[in-house]
Amino acid sequence: MAVVLRLQRIGKRTQPHYRVVAIEKARGPHGAPLEIVGHYNPKAEKDKEKVSFNMAKLDRWIKTGAKASATLGTLITRARKAEKAG
Repeated sequence: MAVVLRLQRIGKRTQPHYRVVAIEKARGPHGAPLEIVGHYNPKAEKDKEKVSFNMAKLDRWIKTGAKASATLGTLITRARKAEKAG
């Protein structure tokens, strides 16, 4: 069972909103996730409101071998830099 961390879209057509989920790689884009790790709202005004992770869950999945998608990897690094800065 290969687990990946990726974005799962849940918003309307003109109001994108994403869940950050841990999911089996073989499941489709609308498959049931193993766990919801956070949320991403690209239309939010402030950077702090755009991305919210449960860092304990995120680190646990990464330590167990889950790979993050390219887009999510970028969001994680931005969130960690923002966490260190303020």
